[in-house]
Amino acid sequence: MADIIIKNSYILTMDPEIGDIENGVVVIEDGIITEVGASTDATADKIIDAQGSVVMPGLVNTHCHAGMTLFRGYADDLQLNDWLENHIWPAEAQLTGDDLYTGTILACLEMIRSGTIAFADMYIHEERVAQAVEESGIRAALSYGMIDLGDEERARKELEEGRKFVMEWNGKADGRITTMYGPHAPNTCSKEFLAKVREQATKDNVRIHIHILETEAELNQMKEMHGMCSIHLLDGFDFYKPDVLAAHCVWLSDGDVKILAERGVNISHNPVSNMKLSSGIAPVAKLLAAGANVSLGTDGCASNNNLDLFEEMKTAALLQKVSTMDPTVLPARQLLEMATVNGAKALGINSGMLKEGYNADIIIVDMNKAHLTPVYDVASQLVYSAKGTDVKSTIVNGKVLMEDYEVLSINEQDVIDQARAASKELVSKINA
Repeated sequence: MADIIIKNSYILTMDPEIGDIENGVVVIEDGIITEVGASTDATADKIIDAQGSVVMPGLVNTHCHAGMTLFRGYADDLQLNDWLENHIWPAEAQLTGDDLYTGTILACLEMIRSGTIAFADMYIHEERVAQAVEESGIRAALSYGMIDLGDEERARKELEEGRKFVMEWNGKADGRITTMYGPHAPNTCSKEFLAKVREQATKDNVRIHIHILETEAELNQMKEMHGMCSIHLLDGFDFYKPDVLAAHCVWLSDGDVKILAERGVNISHNPVSNMKLSSGIAPVAKLLAAGANVSLGTDGCASNNNLDLFEEMKTAALLQKVSTMDPTVLPARQLLEMATVNGAKALGINSGMLKEGYNADIIIVDMNKAHLTPVYDVASQLVYSAKGTDVKSTIVNGKVLMEDYEVLSINEQDVIDQARAASKELVSKINA
């Protein structure tokens, strides 16, 4: 007997071999999808009637600093240097492990509610981040953010801390947690340190999560320091492999695009954050045309304010259309691929499609809404009209985390109350 059968729904499989199924079923057993089709002979302990909804793979957020939910709205509408040096960095200096747990469990709640089933995180106190992920039921690829600034002793300690986290948490929470090495960026990590990280990641068989060319300032700094940009510096010692997840990648030349695509680097596009901080517009259309795997991320709530990947899909589409002056670039179906298939590939997880043998990481989107009526094209409706609040049920690893808008895996009000209290205490410490 199966665990769950979802029936009577439009199924957006994201599997090119199957395509969409107008009225079908999905069968789940032991956390895995065992059937997807028009009908089934299976029986199950739980039947979900999803009539009037779209059943689809859950979304994957490939770049996030989850604990920064506590900084949501804290320092908006400021120049980047002012934002970082006078607000965010002083605030981060006051963060405790308990704060990171509280901020992350709030982020997990928000993602479960808005249809995100997995996220990639890079931050501090990462063991407390992992504890929040484990408790919430969501899936995550986690990394301790490492910065050495050219200091050899600091580099040694950072790599030691990063490796300790990698080894302790990889595969935990029934396999929902995977770990990565998280060197912050080429302009905050020395070339020698990045080479050691590359070597260690290969040895430990884990992935690497790094910011690359988010700003023009980084581009200019790297050229001044090394006579070349971040892309060429890292390529010079074979840093790039298909296990690298590079966030932002805004200031790329056509040659940079070719290098990233040829090396199989996974790119996380963060349009809302890039727009809010005036970082620039990533050449996503060029990256995709070159064959690069481009996914979507929100970045942290300090530079985005929410973790809604439906909003990110629409923004990404509109930003590329207006920047290229071509309304045909990044069509809706391609955006859905970025948010599901490409994101799962970037994190190395067996999700992103509704297909036999894949993880049962599934969301149900309620289409019985005024702003989703009428429906001519389901993919277009999901990208251009739907919102995270239209997700009514979220299933991760075969476990129902939210059903009919009720979060089951964690106590929603407790999480909100704890976050409010933590943010007040944090601000009082900053002001003091």
